[in-house]
Amino acid sequence: MVEAKQISKAVIKRLPRYYRYLGELLEENVERISSNDLSRKMHVTASQIRQDLNNFGGFGQQGYGYNVKYLYTEIGKILGLDTVHPMIIVGAGNLGQALANYSDFEKRGFKLAGIFDVNPVLEGISVRGIEIRMISELPEFLKNNHIEIAILTLPKNKAGEMADILIRNGIKAIWNFAHIDLDTPGDVIVENVHLSESLMRLSYNLSQYQREQDEKNNA
Repeated sequence: MVEAKQISKAVIKRLPRYYRYLGELLEENVERISSNDLSRKMHVTASQIRQDLNNFGGFGQQGYGYNVKYLYTEIGKILGLDTVHPMIIVGAGNLGQALANYSDFEKRGFKLAGIFDVNPVLEGISVRGIEIRMISELPEFLKNNHIEIAILTLPKNKAGEMADILIRNGIKAIWNFAHIDLDTPGDVIVENVHLSESLMRLSYNLSQYQREQDEKNNA
């Protein structure tokens, strides 16, 4: 298999979409699909799909297309979804609890093992069977449990300090929802999710669409 470092970020970004659409095809009992049919579903050219998948060996057969179940399984392996990834949530506010209640994580191999917060009012409250613990318990918890991923849903003025604590206690992957870019060592993987930026991009595209419609109406 080609090493991940040789694969462009654009290809890696598309892989979860392939996985999601192939999962939908499996639910519809579709056994095979051509690159042309898959391209119409994904709004990506058939040539692009073939190029993307050729990075990992191809998976298709000329005249047959792709075996949906096989391709779904193989992309899952590339994404690391064939193993369980234990994770914790740090920040048990509205967003943290909403993520804890998202059951599809488990279907993808992401197992929530703990939820932490500084607010004593939340201590002991159960979210999908997992009791919220205090931050003071975090180092001991990480010492006694193999945790791969930490989800940060804290205010940005607390996120940097908490990231340092997590890293000192062995966390190598952080899913960061705090509105701040974390300064982390090179061996720590961070995926930043800036919700407001996503909403602003939506606002921009909506404004562009409305401007185009106004121009058409005034032409």
